[in-house]
Amino acid sequence: MNSASVAGDLNPQKLLDGLLRGPLRSMGPLEQAIFRIRFDLHLPDVVRPLNALYGGRADFIAQLANLLAIAARAYAARPEELRLLDLRRAGEPDWFQQPGMVGYVCYVDRFAGDLIGVKARIPYLKELGITYLHLMPLLKPRPGANDGGYAVMDYRQVNPAYGTMDDLRELATALRREGISLCVDLVCNHTAEEHEWARRAVAGDPVYQEYYYLFPDRVMPDQYEMTLPEVFPDFAPGNFSYIDRCQRWVWTTFNGYQWDLNYTNPVVLAEMLDTILFLANQGVEILRLDAVAFMWKRLKTDCQNQPEAHAILQVFRALTRLAAPGLIFKAEAIVSPDKLLPYLGSGAATHKECEIAYHNAFMVLLWSSLAERRVVLMTHALQNMPDTPVGCAWLTYVRCHDDIGWAVRDEDAAAVGLSGFLHRAFLSDFYSGRFPGAFARGATFQHNPKTGDRRISGTLASLAGLEAAIEKRDWRETDLAARRILLLHAMILAFNGIPALYMGDELGLLNDRRYLDDPDLAADNRWLHRPFMDWQKAERRHDWQTVTARIFQGVRAMIQTVKNLPSLHAQARCHPVWTHNEQVFGMIRASARGRLLVLANFTEHRQTVPRHRVRDMSFEGELVDRVEGEALDSWSEVSLDPYQVLWLEQVAAT
Repeated sequence: MNSASVAGDLNPQKLLDGLLRGPLRSMGPLEQAIFRIRFDLHLPDVVRPLNALYGGRADFIAQLANLLAIAARAYAARPEELRLLDLRRAGEPDWFQQPGMVGYVCYVDRFAGDLIGVKARIPYLKELGITYLHLMPLLKPRPGANDGGYAVMDYRQVNPAYGTMDDLRELATALRREGISLCVDLVCNHTAEEHEWARRAVAGDPVYQEYYYLFPDRVMPDQYEMTLPEVFPDFAPGNFSYIDRCQRWVWTTFNGYQWDLNYTNPVVLAEMLDTILFLANQGVEILRLDAVAFMWKRLKTDCQNQPEAHAILQVFRALTRLAAPGLIFKAEAIVSPDKLLPYLGSGAATHKECEIAYHNAFMVLLWSSLAERRVVLMTHALQNMPDTPVGCAWLTYVRCHDDIGWAVRDEDAAAVGLSGFLHRAFLSDFYSGRFPGAFARGATFQHNPKTGDRRISGTLASLAGLEAAIEKRDWRETDLAARRILLLHAMILAFNGIPALYMGDELGLLNDRRYLDDPDLAADNRWLHRPFMDWQKAERRHDWQTVTARIFQGVRAMIQTVKNLPSLHAQARCHPVWTHNEQVFGMIRASARGRLLVLANFTEHRQTVPRHRVRDMSFEGELVDRVEGEALDSWSEVSLDPYQVLWLEQVAAT
C-alpha cells in the first residue's frame, strides 16, 4: 500500500468516531472536545511516519486504529493533576528550555537506597538548584548481570529493590510540587531474555517469536556481521547469540541477555507506545529513550540511524501528543554530529521527533581541550555544527553513567593540523594516566584491537586530577583540580541546552573500586565512576575549609546565577568565536533576551584576551562578570586566572 492508497482509504472522521464511542465514551463533552482538537492537529504527524514504516501492509488502517485506541485509553486514564500539567505545558512550550532548567542524574540505590529515600533527599536537590531529576534505569531488570538496569524484564514494575510503581508515582508527584521534573529511562531497542515476550518466544509461540530477530542458522547473521560494529568487544563480542532452548540465533547488539526488538512488526511499536503512555500517567515528564539509534536493521549497513528509526520516534511523539502532551522525549543517540541533529527533527519532522538530545561531541571536546590545553579543535568543531531547531535543546554534560568514547572526527582533527587517530590515542593515554605528566586517573574501557578504539571510565574528579592530587598530598594540584571541575561545570551551564550534573560530581567524589567485589559488576569498569553517594562528605558541603565545600558552593552559585540570566535560554543561539588566544575558548550566547560572552581558560596558567578582540565582538565599554559579580574596565586586556571562566555582559549605559 503506497502513500496515495493510504490517503485514499483513510477516513479520519470514522477513526475519531470509533474512539469517541469506544475508549472515550465515558468522558465529558469538554474532555472529548480537547481530544478532538489534538486528533485533528496531530493525525497527519502520525500517518506520515507510520506510512513510511508499514504503508505496504494490507492491515495498515487497522494498525493505525489500534495505535489511536491505545492513545485514547491513556488519555481517558490520565490523572487530573497531569491533565492540568498538560495545559500548563501547552501554555509554556519552552518550559524545558528556560535557564532555570538544571538536571541531576543518579542511580536510585546509589543516591538514596530506594524511591522513598530519594523523596527524602528532595531538600538536597532543591538546595543545589535542581529542576530536572533523571533516575537511571529503575524498571524491573533481570536478576544478576543486567547492564546497569538496561536489561528490563518487566516495563510495568519497578525494580523491587527500589520500591513499587506506587512509590514511583508518589515520588513524581512530590518532585512536581517542588518544581522538579522526573526523567526515567525506557529501553526501546531490546528487552531482557527473561521478559515475558522472550520467554514465550523461546517456548515456541509464533506470535512472540515475531517480536525479536530469530534465525535458524548463521546464514543471515553472518551477512549482517560483515558491516556491524561491536559495542562491547571485550565481554560481548559479536551481535548474535545462540539460544539452545529454542535452537535459534537471536540478535543481541549489547549483551547475550539483551534481545533486540523487531520493529518491522507493528505490534512491537504498539506495545512500546502503550508502555510510554503508562509511564507518562505515573507522572514521568521526560523519557530518556535508550539506544534509539539501533531500532531498525538493514542489511549491508551498520544498522544505526536508519530513516525508520526516526519514523518510529516520530510516531511515538505524535501519539503522545494526543494523550499526554506534557511528556517530552530525550534521545539517547551517541552518534556523530551530522547524524545527531535529525533526532531533534528535520524537514517535515522539525519539532516532531525528540525535544532533547545528548550533545556528546561537546562533552568530548571539553575533555580534549583540557588535556591538550588548547581550544582550537573545540572551536572549529563547534563552529561547524548546525544549529538546533528553535523548539529543542541539547542535554549538556561533563560525563554520564557511561564511558567516554573519543568521538573526534578525522575531518575536524585534520582541519586544525591533528591526526584524528593519534589524537584519540593521546586522549585515551592521557585520561588513563599513561601519558607522561597526566593529572587524570581513569581506566581503559573496551579496547578494540581491530580499530584501536579505547574508551575511558572515571569520575569527573578523578579524571580532572583530584584523585592524583590527594594521593600526592599536593595542595597546589588539589587547587588546580578543583578549578578544572568548576571550569567544566561552568561550560555546560553556559552552553546551549539543559545542563545535567552526574551524582556526586558536585562534591568531587572519586573513583569507587568497590565494584570489583561484586561478581555481577566486576567485568564492567564503568562501575568505577558510579559511586555510592557519600552523605558524610555531603555534610561538609558548608565547611569552606574543605575542597568539597569549594566545589559544591561554586557549582551551586553558578546554578543560581544561570537562573537569572535570560541570555542563557536554550533558544539563544550559541556562537563559538576565536579569541586570538589558543588557550582561551570564546562563545557568544545571543538572542532578543540579551547577549553574553563566555571566556574560558583551559590551562593552569594565567591567560589574556586582547581588549580589541572583545570590542570586535560588540562587547564594548564596561563589562560585568556574572560568575563573580565583578566589573571589568573598558580599556584593559581581559585577564583570566588558571581555569577561570568569565560570563561577561555589557553594562548598560546610564
